[in-house]
Amino acid sequence: MNGTEPKIEIFKPFGEAFELTKKILFQPFDLKKWFVIGFAAWLANLGGGGGGFNYQYNRREGVQKLNEAISQIPHPILVTCVCVLIAFVLVLIVLFAWLRARGRFLFIDCIVKNRGAIAEPWRDFRKEGNSYFLFSLLVGFALLAFAAVLSLPFMLPIMRRVTFLHIHDAYLISTIAAWAFVIVLLVLAWALISNFMVPIMYRQRCRASKAFGIVVRLIAACPGEILLYCLFLIVLALATVIVACVATCATCCVAAIPYIGTVILLPVSVLLRSFSLLFLRQFEPDYDVWATFVPPEFFSILSSAPLLPPPPPGA
Repeated sequence: MNGTEPKIEIFKPFGEAFELTKKILFQPFDLKKWFVIGFAAWLANLGGGGGGFNYQYNRREGVQKLNEAISQIPHPILVTCVCVLIAFVLVLIVLFAWLRARGRFLFIDCIVKNRGAIAEPWRDFRKEGNSYFLFSLLVGFALLAFAAVLSLPFMLPIMRRVTFLHIHDAYLISTIAAWAFVIVLLVLAWALISNFMVPIMYRQRCRASKAFGIVVRLIAACPGEILLYCLFLIVLALATVIVACVATCATCCVAAIPYIGTVILLPVSVLLRSFSLLFLRQFEPDYDVWATFVPPEFFSILSSAPLLPPPPPGA
């Protein structure tokens, strides 16, 4: 993008990520390091999904008992309890988002420096982590507001009882489908942008707003390469789901326990995060998280990948 166009590859950084994962987790194998890096990976995905246990019960009977219990509660107390519950859930969501934002920098630092550390990167990237948290919170509220406004064409008639949701109402169903498609597309776009924002903030020690602009310009300048990256990520995501299911069955659902499952599947997490870092560093040295520090054990893997900065004009 500066002078000569870099050659952007997909399979080469994935192969390098595979070798990097072996170096970090298996050469040598250190159980304490696994648990520390696993904690960072768990924080980086906190609240983003996880295994759970399904219990069989009579739902109809349970709902009936719940309704009977609620009907016995005085209305003022019920309203107060609902408000407190909503406030508690919102606080929990914000807390998880903050921890997840800080954890993403911890996880990248563990991979970049091949170490299991929490306290030092937690302090070092406090400003960047908080900036990313506030920016992601703002984006989340903006997406919710946009989704609410976009739903007005089919929500207002339903609320006014002008029309009803019937299977034969083609207009209403197509409108809801279009709304869902747009929202899913925006969520996926933000997931892609945020996936690149954190490494750029880690490398350049910049605020989230600046990193957001950099990533948007990068995607606009190289749409073909980014599209191939996204398609390959879909394949990796499907493979990850299969591996997670096999691990859950093989460990008698132990892998479904949030933190323990992250530790068991840590090679997958390290591989995927390393792949995104190695893919991104192909574009410019300013996107290379190893530009200022490379662990000696990584030299054989990363020696051929870094890009030289473009020569100054007139050189």
